[in-house]
Amino acid sequence: MKAALIIIDMINGNEPFFTEEHRKIIPRIAETVRECRKKSIPIIFANDSYIKNDWLFRFMKEHAVRGTDGVEVIDELKPEENDIIVEKRRFSAFFRTDLDLTLRELGVDTVVLAGINTNVCVLATAFDAVSSDFYTILLSDCCASSKKELHDFIVEKFRGLPAFRVMKSEEFLKEVF
Repeated sequence: MKAALIIIDMINGNEPFFTEEHRKIIPRIAETVRECRKKSIPIIFANDSYIKNDWLFRFMKEHAVRGTDGVEVIDELKPEENDIIVEKRRFSAFFRTDLDLTLRELGVDTVVLAGINTNVCVLATAFDAVSSDFYTILLSDCCASSKKELHDFIVEKFRGLPAFRVMKSEEFLKEVF
């Protein structure tokens, strides 16, 4: 397994919308990042990065506008020099970004997902990862939705699939170490 950890939408522009569920995952993501760095597993931050007057703002509050600190990763998870930032304008980190090319250049065959929201951006990224022929692992304790029931629904629906696995961060870290 040649994995990369993809952290989705853990940015300043989303922080005002963080629920208790979102905040609970921050320490687990931080610990997973630290452990992945020890093993030189690439860390990729896939961040909302919208243009002013983006079409999606018809359906959601304006946030994470390019050129503002809203697109920056939250302080608790600050990227380091070798980390990669992918700006995304839609839900999936793969959709019209260079993520696929970046992963292939790194020799990655497995993407490991953390971040928000399990039922939207994490799930869209997971589907596109599998559709792009990457093994996919959703870290259930490093992902959250605004409502716990939404997160739990996704986790249960996809548990046990061979190409799209659901596991806790501790299980993943044991598997790669």
